[in-house]
Amino acid sequence: MKKLGKIDTITKEYMQDPVIFANMFNKFLYHGKQVINPDNLTAMDTTEIAVPYGEGKAGVPAQKYRDVLKLMMTDGNIAYCILGCEDQSSIHYAIPVKNMLYDSMQLAQQVTKAAKSHNLEKGNKPSSGEFLSGFYKTDRLIPVVTLVIYWGPDRWDGALSLKEMYAAADEAVMQYVPDYKINLIAPEQMTDEEIKEFKTSLKEVMLYIKYSKDKAKLLEIAREHPNFLSMDRQAAEIINTVTNSKLKYPEGKEKINMCLAIEEMRMDSKREGIREGEIKGAVETYQEVGISLQETSRRISVKFNLSLQQAEEEVKKYWQ
Repeated sequence: MKKLGKIDTITKEYMQDPVIFANMFNKFLYHGKQVINPDNLTAMDTTEIAVPYGEGKAGVPAQKYRDVLKLMMTDGNIAYCILGCEDQSSIHYAIPVKNMLYDSMQLAQQVTKAAKSHNLEKGNKPSSGEFLSGFYKTDRLIPVVTLVIYWGPDRWDGALSLKEMYAAADEAVMQYVPDYKINLIAPEQMTDEEIKEFKTSLKEVMLYIKYSKDKAKLLEIAREHPNFLSMDRQAAEIINTVTNSKLKYPEGKEKINMCLAIEEMRMDSKREGIREGEIKGAVETYQEVGISLQETSRRISVKFNLSLQQAEEEVKKYWQ
C-alpha cells in the first residue's frame, strides 16, 4: 500500500503541470496537434460536492476527490470545457462507475450553481419547469472530459464501459440501459507511433513503461530517442517509481542520462542473476551432502555476506 501511495502522489504531481496536462489531452483528443494551450488552463478544486436531490433539507451531500481537474478557457477567457484525469497505478475494475459518478457530480454542481445565480436575479420570471429545476431553458452546461491514465506496463483488462459490467440481461432491456465509456491511456495498448504523438517527456515515460519488462528492447528504444540522454529529473523519477526499475542516477542533477542508467540497471540485473545462480548451486550442494536447512542458511549467510534472515529466504527458494 505504501508503494501504491507513492506512485499516486508522484503521478498526480506530474499531471498537475499544465504543460504535461495539456500535452496528454492534445494527444488523446487531437492526435498530438497543439490545440489546447497550457496558458488557457485553470486549476479547479478537485473536491466534487453535489446534493443529488436539490438544495432542500432532504438532500444528502456527496463528496468525492478527483486527481487533477482543470478548466479549459478559450483565448477570450470563456469557459470551454472541464478536463479531468484519474491516475491509476493498478487496474481499477469499477472505473466506469467511479468516473461516471465524478462527471455526474460535476454536472450536478453546475446545475446547482445555475440555480443559485437565478435566485439572485430580479425581474426575470421563470416558467414552472424552470422554477422547479432551477435550470432555465437557455442555460447550458460546460462539457466534462475525464481521462484515465494507467501507469502500469500490463494490458488493461478491466471494463472500458458500464455495459461491460452488467450481468447478462435480455437485449430488449439492455438497449435502454444507459452506458458510460472511459477514456483510457495505457502504454501497453498503444503503438509506438501513437506514443510519439506526445510532445513532452510523456513520450519517453510512456515508451519506457511499455518496454519496461524487456531490458534489451528498452535500451534499444532509449538509444533511438535523443531525449533519453537528457531527461528531466521529474520524468526520470516517474519512470523509476511506477516501474520499480531501481535506476541509479546522480543526486541533485536536473537532467538524467537514462541510457546510462538503463545500462547500469541491466548490468546489475546480470550480476544479480549470476549471484542467484551461485546461491542456488551452493544450496543444492549442501543439501546433497546432507547438511541441514538451518546450517545451510548459516553457511549461505557467511559465504554471500547476507543477514541470516536474507539467507534463510534465499535457501527456501531452492531447498527441495
